[in-house]
Amino acid sequence: MGLLRGVARTAVVAGTATAVSNRVSRRQAGRWAAQDQQQQYQYAQQEAATQQQAPPPASADKLDQLKTLGDLKAQGVLTDAEFEQQKQRILAS
Repeated sequence: MGLLRGVARTAVVAGTATAVSNRVSRRQAGRWAAQDQQQQYQYAQQEAATQQQAPPPASADKLDQLKTLGDLKAQGVLTDAEFEQQKQRILAS
């Protein structure tokens, strides 16, 4: 009888320990999943904010070229077609 009682007690203790261990593991996994999800959300927000930022302004060199081109058109040196062609070339570069 004593041996059976000892085996039963060990089985109960082991079963309880396993149940508690599994519960702790599930709780930790849930917390880690929540943290990962939060980090992924923050990363996605940062990426979206970065993509929504305005494109970099044209370089000063391009602006100077466009101003010069506008002056030439205003002076009548360039036709509208030539102006548009040159403007597209500057903007494409």
